[in-house]
Amino acid sequence: MPTTASFFTDLARIRHSPRQFLPTPLPATDIRGVLEDAQTAPSNSNTQPWNVHIVSGAARKALSQELLMAYDEDRPSPDFTSGYGEGTYRERSHQHAAIVYGARGVERSDHEGRKEVIRENLRFYGAPHVALLFMPVLGDGVRTAGDIGMYAQNFLLSLTARGYRGIPQAVLGVYADTVRRSLGVPQELKLLFGIAFGMGDQTSPMHDINMGRVPIDQSVILHDTPGVLDEC
Repeated sequence: MPTTASFFTDLARIRHSPRQFLPTPLPATDIRGVLEDAQTAPSNSNTQPWNVHIVSGAARKALSQELLMAYDEDRPSPDFTSGYGEGTYRERSHQHAAIVYGARGVERSDHEGRKEVIRENLRFYGAPHVALLFMPVLGDGVRTAGDIGMYAQNFLLSLTARGYRGIPQAVLGVYADTVRRSLGVPQELKLLFGIAFGMGDQTSPMHDINMGRVPIDQSVILHDTPGVLDEC
């Protein structure tokens, strides 16, 4: 058991989201293995509500072009609202943006440079593959979205275990109609987000950005569970 725990700890802690990939396609057997691992995710009443589109090659290029056009023409079509409220979560979002734009050398006042960072997002950071995660709306959709999140984490950890990388991309969900039209997805399936994946470009300064995490005592409240946070 200690060996198993150690392996998972290493896997979970080395996983990160690179923002630059090599164009080399992954072997089909590895993509299938990742999908099989992701499929083991738990879900509410075993509904397994994920509907996943893997896009590569010419289809990937065409989708990126459609997304860039939608962005340049200001045609957002999100299935879900977004926002960070005020206070802690907004502050963390601002810190994230400062790190990303800073790594690219883009000043806050450089509006065109900031737009190009978004365009690079819509080019999937050069990744050869992207997974689009769709879901049916069951009830208010919250439980289903939680199931998709567990599927996505399995997907990301499986990539990491195989020496590959992936980055969740919420921005893809901002252009849900564009993605549905490009891939022929029915309207009743809603786009939550996508995951660009492939081999990370380790020569890029965007590869090893460390966003950091807050200490667990800022996220966890214990009830009759002594000793857990003694070192925090």
